[in-house]
Amino acid sequence: MKDERSARKLIFWDVDTQHDFMMPDGKLYVKGAELILDNLKRLTLHARENKIQVCGSVDYHLLSDSEISDHPDLHETFPPHCLQGTPGQEKVPATKPVNPLWIDSRGYEHGGLAAILRGYNGEIILRKQKFDVFSNPNVLAVLDYVHPTDIVVYGVALDVCDAHAIEGFLHRGRYRLYLVLDAVRAIYEDKGKELIENWKTRGVQMITTYGAISLLRHL
Repeated sequence: MKDERSARKLIFWDVDTQHDFMMPDGKLYVKGAELILDNLKRLTLHARENKIQVCGSVDYHLLSDSEISDHPDLHETFPPHCLQGTPGQEKVPATKPVNPLWIDSRGYEHGGLAAILRGYNGEIILRKQKFDVFSNPNVLAVLDYVHPTDIVVYGVALDVCDAHAIEGFLHRGRYRLYLVLDAVRAIYEDKGKELIENWKTRGVQMITTYGAISLLRHL
């Protein structure tokens, strides 16, 4: 058991904690998202103080992206948000990275991304033009480099971008997954509850911010 624990690696996965989603004046505000800011700050500081690798995603849109529409259905398309170079695209102060490596949705020359990642110990954040972080072709390379066994997921929106991240992790079938229930918010509350119940049956552990902070000592 001791050997198994020593081989485990915990990371925090911060999903899209950006102004346009988190704040009431944001372009695509998730209702109640500002109420989780204190918990997001606790998670961020805990990771920093305990040298827990923080990875995650941000929306990084152009108006030409397929997800962006002036007539959105709010399922596959959404109004303009998190546009490159705008304040709304910035991460909120509670999760603002101090030493980020931004990974764009593009191919890198052979060995190029591995060389960039090698020895890097700051936040690793994947930029994306779709709600699914796995649309960035470099996600798997980042995961293989970081090589986590345990992933703690938080951020917004639970029923869109969080859901795609969790489903992607589940599809790989190699991680222990934890969802921080008091550090997420859904666009549609009923859909969020439905997803949580489904994930429980598939092994995702539901925890609180306190549970996430306590997790490291139990690995």
